[in-house]
Amino acid sequence: MPHRIEKDSLGDVHVPSDALYGAQTQRAVENFPISGIRFPRRFIQALGIIKQSAAIANFNLTLLDKDVADAIIDSAQKVIEGSVDDEFVLDIFQTGSGTSTNMNTNEVISNLASELLGGERGSKKVHPNDHVNMSQSSNDVIPTAMHVSARVAIELELIPALTDFRDALSKKAEEFDDVLKSGRTHLMDATPVRLGQEFGGYAAQIDGAIRRLRLASEELAELALGGTATGSGINRPVPFVEEAITHINKSTGLTFWEAKNHFEAQASKDAFVTAAGMINTTAVALMKIVNDIRHLSSGPTSGISEIKLPAIQPGSSIMPGKVNPVMSEAMMMVCARVMGNVHTITIGGQHGNFELNVMMPVMAHAMLESITILANGCRAFQKNCLEGIQADRERCQELLELNPSIATALNGAIGYDKASEVAKKSAKERKSVREVTKEMGLLSDQELDAYLNVREMTEPGVPGK
Repeated sequence: MPHRIEKDSLGDVHVPSDALYGAQTQRAVENFPISGIRFPRRFIQALGIIKQSAAIANFNLTLLDKDVADAIIDSAQKVIEGSVDDEFVLDIFQTGSGTSTNMNTNEVISNLASELLGGERGSKKVHPNDHVNMSQSSNDVIPTAMHVSARVAIELELIPALTDFRDALSKKAEEFDDVLKSGRTHLMDATPVRLGQEFGGYAAQIDGAIRRLRLASEELAELALGGTATGSGINRPVPFVEEAITHINKSTGLTFWEAKNHFEAQASKDAFVTAAGMINTTAVALMKIVNDIRHLSSGPTSGISEIKLPAIQPGSSIMPGKVNPVMSEAMMMVCARVMGNVHTITIGGQHGNFELNVMMPVMAHAMLESITILANGCRAFQKNCLEGIQADRERCQELLELNPSIATALNGAIGYDKASEVAKKSAKERKSVREVTKEMGLLSDQELDAYLNVREMTEPGVPGK
């Protein structure tokens, strides 16, 4: 491959001639051929925003000449927009500070800016360290990119997807409010509920998840930028942080602010672990919801089959006519992946050794992957499954008629022990509670009408009163 020779502090490096990156990136390419997994778009975008914001701040503080600052600002915009994503070639399994990726960003912007000013690639006319990385360190840039990218993704991807998902569940709750059915606890028949109440419970779970994510997002608003190498802020002017964060806010449309304590912000990732926990809780809620929907649709002849899911693809390569709850299964796998990712982030958070966390790249990837697959999973499930769910009203009524737990409503009339006899006889003989109670001569038809009003059983109150 045609190459150019660049020098760094360790000596000569052969860099592909057409590469926008430079020597330090090339060394990392050779050092970490591990997974082929690269940083997500949101993270690269955040790095571009930080470098652009730093250049504006440094210019405003008269540390950069206008032509150099303008060249960095224009070049960073290409990173923000994604037009040079192919130049971000590094594996996420690398130096734990993410120094390699910070230098990858610095070198790409350096070469783009150098060419804008008439220099050649590798000439360092605009220097990757002295100019692009001015007033910064990898040790504050990478944690800042983690917070910026995660907060932007939560606010612009996950919360909107969950909001639409919650609204679709609420719509189904209204549609199914008149559908009486058997409740189930321990997977066994329980007192009656309305199908709309079940879906209303699901909607409330997602509403709770949205509230938690907003709290987590606000914690991520604290940025480590300005702490430089160890949190002390060496080599950056005091006003730099406020100047740079002002532009980060303008660029993202969100509000960020300087960390109260830069040593905490660089050595710990507690806010990141908290956000991962909130995302994990969201995955737990979604796992419950889609798994319930999967079970409620089981059948069509030997399962519960109280709801019907849209048939979106054949379910078997050998069994004709079989249709499976594939969207639930896909979403369950998404949730499982998120639960694995939060474990990765938790372990990563434990390795804030002295003044720096050393597992940031894998934490950043795990977080952004979780946000993206949850958001995309919710949208796919909503479109291809949730919105097309239908209630099988006849099946709900059929199962409800034979539900022995309806005898619970008779406790106030005949006592728990006698109601238990009714329930057991009902289950054994597969007769309704009404039939068994009449056969046993325990209550009149008028009394049974009062106590066995199934609709009233789905609301607070004492049957028959």
